[in-house]
Amino acid sequence: MIRIDGVSVGSRLLPLSFECGRGEIVHLIGPNGSGKSTLLSAIAGTEDYSGHVFIGDVDSKGYSLEDLAMVRAYLSQSEKPAFNLPVFQYLSLSIPTKHNVSVDQLNNAVAELSQEVQIQDKLHRPIHQLSGGEWQRVRLAGICLQVWPTINPMAKLLLLDEPAASLDIGQEKLLYQLIRKVADQGIVILMANHDLNRSLKHADKAVLLEQGVMVKFGEVEDIITEEHIRRVFCTDVKLEMIRGSNVLIFD
Repeated sequence: MIRIDGVSVGSRLLPLSFECGRGEIVHLIGPNGSGKSTLLSAIAGTEDYSGHVFIGDVDSKGYSLEDLAMVRAYLSQSEKPAFNLPVFQYLSLSIPTKHNVSVDQLNNAVAELSQEVQIQDKLHRPIHQLSGGEWQRVRLAGICLQVWPTINPMAKLLLLDEPAASLDIGQEKLLYQLIRKVADQGIVILMANHDLNRSLKHADKAVLLEQGVMVKFGEVEDIITEEHIRRVFCTDVKLEMIRGSNVLIFD
C-alpha cells in the first residue's frame, strides 16, 4: 500500500492525502499547472515537501536515495542525456546498485521489456540516434526494468509523468498494456495523464487536481464526470456510452 499523508509543496501544492492499494493504477489529472508533476516529484523524493509518503509501512523520508531506488522508480519529463550510449547499456543502468543480478536475469528481463515496447531492433543503436518516440519507449523499458519483479522483488511503486508523450496511438497501446502488466505484478502505478478517455479506460482510480488543490480522489468513473470536468477544465463535455465504455465527448 502507498499512503500520501498531508503532502504539500509550498504554495504550488496544498496538503493532500490519499491511499493506493497494491497493484492499483491511479491517474493524476487536471489542467496544466494543477500540480501533477509537483506531486509526483515530491512522492519520488526529488523535491522537498511537507507531510509524509508511506511506501508500505515505512515513511520514505527514512530512506536514503539509494534505498528509495530499491522501492520506487520515477520517470520524469526529460530530454535525452548529454552522454551517448547504446540502448542496452542505458537499460543496464536502471538496475538498482544493491541488487546482484545475473547476466541471464538481466538479458531475460531486457528481452521481455524490449518486446513489450517493440525496441528489440534498437538495443545496439546509440540513444542520440533515436527519434522522440523511440527514446520514450527506451525510457519506459528502463524505468520498468528498475521495478521488474525478477530483477527487483522489493519494488512497490512506479511513478510516471506523462509517459505517453511523443508516442503515436499504436505505441500508446503498447504503453498501457505494459503499465497493466506491471500493475498485475503488485506494483502501484501513479501517473500524470492528459488524455481523460485513456484514464476512463485504463485507470482504476484518479486524483483530480486544480491549482495545487486536490478536488477529489476515488474510483475513476466517480472522478471523471461531466460536472467535475466542466468545472475544473472550464470546457463543455458530454459523457456517452460507446461500445460498452464511457467516453468523454468534447464540444
